[in-house]
Formats: sequence, C-alpha cells, structure tokens
Amino acid sequence: MKGTIGFIGCGNMAKAMLGGIIAENLTDRDALMASARSEQTVRLAAEQFGIRTTVDNREVATFADILILAVKPIYMEEVIREIRDDVDEDKVVVTLAPGKTLAWLKETFGKDVKLVRTMPNTPAAVGAGMTALCPSENVGEADLKTVTEIFSSFGEAEIVTENMIDVVTGVSGSSPAYVFMFIEALADAAVHDGMPRKQAYKFAAQTVLGSAKMVLETGKHPGELKDMVCSPGGTTIEAVRVLEKEGLRSAVMEAVKACIDKARGL
Repeated sequence: MKGTIGFIGCGNMAKAMLGGIIAENLTDRDALMASARSEQTVRLAAEQFGIRTTVDNREVATFADILILAVKPIYMEEVIREIRDDVDEDKVVVTLAPGKTLAWLKETFGKDVKLVRTMPNTPAAVGAGMTALCPSENVGEADLKTVTEIFSSFGEAEIVTENMIDVVTGVSGSSPAYVFMFIEALADAAVHDGMPRKQAYKFAAQTVLGSAKMVLETGKHPGELKDMVCSPGGTTIEAVRVLEKEGLRSAVMEAVKACIDKARGL
C-alpha cells in the first residue's frame, strides 16, 4: 500500500489498528506516525510498534496521506481546529467518533475535505474487529479501497450509508460490552454450581466464539441454529423457556435501542 498513515490519538483503538497494519505488512513502519498528548504514551507506542511518534498533532497532519482521528467525540472539534490548516484536498481524513456527521466534520474543517466516518469495535485488538465505513462523496475509489484495506487488516469492514452509522454503534460498536456481560453471567452460573472460575470463563467464552462462527460460516438463521440444539423435552429448551420468560430478547433490543438513541444525540 502506498502513502503514509498518521494517527492523532494513540489509545486502545489506535494501537489495535497499528497492530493490524503492521501484522499484515500493509506499509513500512517509517510510513506510520502517531501523536498523543502524553510524552509517556508516545514513548510506549514508539517502543511497541517501532514507528515515528510526536506530541505535535500538526506534525502528524502534515505527514499523513491517510489521517486517522482516533480521539473521543468531546475532543474532536478542538483537534480539527488545531490541524485544519494542515489538511489539504489530497489527504483523506478518517474519524472513529460516534455522533460526528460528515456534514459536521466538513463544517468544522471549513472546507471540502475527503472524509470517511468509521465505527470499529474493540475486538480489533485481537484481529477480529467489525468496522463500518461511510465515505463522503468526494472520496475516490482508490482512496476508499486503501481505507478499507486498513480496517480489514484487523477484522471485517463494510461500507454503510451514513444513516446506519448510529445503528452500527448499537449492534457492533458498543455490543462487545453486552457480550462480555453475557459471558460473565454464563460463567457465574457455572461457578455457582461448582466449576472453577477460570475454567468457567473458558467454557463460556469458547462457546460464544464457536456459536458466532457457526452463524457466519453456515449462513443459517440464528433461530434455526438454536432449534438444532433444542431437543424435545430436553435441557436446552428448558433454559430457553426461562430466557424467554425473563425477557432476554426484549432486554437486548431495548439496550441496543438506547445505545443508538444516545449515539444520535452526541
């Protein structure tokens, strides 16, 4: 892949992305640069990834052909105002922050910048992320392909329309937290009946991993896969009955809806 990639912000998501880019050999390490406010953060990033680092955001903005703003929504306006004079029409600016629309980003930059909104998730840290990409109209096919390659280096990436970005936040961006809660609950139940906790986490987590893989690889409807486990009068259908009685589906749907509404209000 040609061109340079810069990160403003070097938190967990940026590190996950850097790890994927380097593991997949998308570009040379000297074509990567990251900035952070803390000298310690950039020092640790330099040691971990062997890349250029700085505490000067404008230095990264000048350096990068693909500029990734890996900062929280509350800092986005401050960062854009700091770097916008260093961003020209040839650069592609990628954002990770929920709630910041393409229109808002363009207005804040004060010019017609090539933009790609994204919504990745934390499984990127283990090469199993899921990312939605939403480009502005002036992003060309070659630039979009490059950005897609970056995000595909640590998982799966798909193009979505902008009105779906907040939905993506609910269904994949934030949902690892819901899944972790489910795994913890499964393990707690096993511990309650005598299983050592470390072993309980392994049984629960591997089962969730395998179940997700079955959905992706078989192409079968999740309900069909559920029915395959539920023998007549058996243990599984008894557990499913209790989950339905206690409102598992409704609770999950309401949680995702609340997340989407919150994202739309940012």
